[in-house]
Amino acid sequence: MTGDRPRTGARRAGRLRQTAAEVFGWDELRPEQLTAMEWVLQGQDTLVVMPTGAGKSAVYQVPALLLPGPVVVVSPLLALQRDQIAGLPGGEGSPRAVAVNSDLTAAETEAAWEAVCDGGSTYVYLSPEQLAKDEVVRRLTDARPALFVVDEAQCVSSWGHDFRPDYLRLAQAVRRLGRPPVLALTATAAPPVRQDIVERLGMDRPRHLVTGFDRPEIRLEVHRHLEDDERRRRIVERAAAEAKPGIVYAATRKDTEFYAAELASLGLAAEAYHAGQRAAERRRVHAAFLAGETDVVVATTAFGMGIDKEDVRFVLHAALPGSLDAYYQEIGRCGRDGRPAVAVLHFRPEDTGMQAYFSGRAPGSDTVGAVVHAVHEHANAVGLDELRRDTGLSRARVTTAVNLLQEAEAVVTDASGAVRPAPDTGPDRAVERARDSAEAHQRMERSRVDMARAYAETTGCRRRFLLGYFGEEYEAPCGNCDVCDAREAEGGDGSRDDRQAVHPDAGAYPVGTAVRHGQWGRGTVLSEDGDRITVLFDDVGYRTLSLQALADRDDLLTVTGEPGGEGADH
Repeated sequence: MTGDRPRTGARRAGRLRQTAAEVFGWDELRPEQLTAMEWVLQGQDTLVVMPTGAGKSAVYQVPALLLPGPVVVVSPLLALQRDQIAGLPGGEGSPRAVAVNSDLTAAETEAAWEAVCDGGSTYVYLSPEQLAKDEVVRRLTDARPALFVVDEAQCVSSWGHDFRPDYLRLAQAVRRLGRPPVLALTATAAPPVRQDIVERLGMDRPRHLVTGFDRPEIRLEVHRHLEDDERRRRIVERAAAEAKPGIVYAATRKDTEFYAAELASLGLAAEAYHAGQRAAERRRVHAAFLAGETDVVVATTAFGMGIDKEDVRFVLHAALPGSLDAYYQEIGRCGRDGRPAVAVLHFRPEDTGMQAYFSGRAPGSDTVGAVVHAVHEHANAVGLDELRRDTGLSRARVTTAVNLLQEAEAVVTDASGAVRPAPDTGPDRAVERARDSAEAHQRMERSRVDMARAYAETTGCRRRFLLGYFGEEYEAPCGNCDVCDAREAEGGDGSRDDRQAVHPDAGAYPVGTAVRHGQWGRGTVLSEDGDRITVLFDDVGYRTLSLQALADRDDLLTVTGEPGGEGADH
């Protein structure tokens, strides 16, 4: 029996390679792609973390042609869905795909469902909001999907509470569809985000494939500014001077318009992109950028997600990002062709306050209380639409409150998505639990803001710091960041010997070491930066600790385990 397994695995790999070559024209599959495809074909839940441009979509596109039913692909943006469908091979015998969304007419929607139900469509692209509709889930259930894919899976963690609450309902959708295997795909996810994805999607003993995060072709720079006028001037000058095309990320819609106008006044083809524009205008900007008709797009953070453009030469940030997860995702949109590119962050210390404010948003006690009392007033489980009618709140606010209550184990959601009170939990206790859960979430989010600022202010190799945040060890110097350049000019190189000259205990806490802090509890060492280490604590998020303080108090941080992974296969 054991002898059959290698032969079975070889046959499976051979079928995948043959399908990739015959249908998609791919003569070779990367080893990590093939490994993840085999897991998918075996029906295992799988989490894949691969850099932008590494071919994540292939992980479901190829196995889909060997599976017995359609593949559901949850994708956050209509533009991204269109790009993915347009990228499929054409011609007779090629796989077909449909997107079911609010842009379709009634006749187009019906035609799409007919293609799904009669087997004429291999891939079904949907937004999470579509899966909140009973009719959509019913039709998908009839089609018996063979795989449930969550693309840009970091959205499950980073957007769930306030921006896209229906992302947190995907686990219920999977159960209602008969629990097909789940594949989660993302280009960037630090260890806590990966764990969050697994838990929020209800993944069952998932296989993990996490490839290296390093993008050595991207030069990393940071510039600190005291005055906003100076920052604005420097950003415009840099965007104008760099090779094109490029992206500038701004914090507000107003700023996108300002920078686009300034660059246009210099004769550049510059466009603003933000959620306040009409959908048709956003599509126009998106298409012009892909076609090479635009030099610079100045955008808020949604632009560029999953965008298939290899020749972006720079990404500039006009303010501190909300997290290094978001920052790495955004800078990963440049240099995908392997040629040199540059990522430059321009920030002021005051940016931290704005990001901390955004990270602290959560449904208010009044909203949570109204939803809790509405749930308790029903003798049986109650649906979200009925809760919306009972409370007079918008669907998004009701969904957000229910998600928070569920996370706090103050309510229970059944397989249909209906809600009932948790056993032995009255309304007041439920609101208290929700508040405690929201505060814990806010502590984690604010610690991520702190880490973004720590990256901006580090005196060590920026690449080492950034990769350390994702739990990947990297030996400085990188030779392609502003700090390493400055140290080389001064006669140092940022190597281990160089760091130990700063503090003799450098290297005493290797990346991945399990530790316990007297006040903050259990944690894992993520990185070391000269005279300090960064630890991710289970309960309070990211904290930076001085090696000198640890040396002075040997009981402050106790090593409880050797370096190791989080149960990942790769």
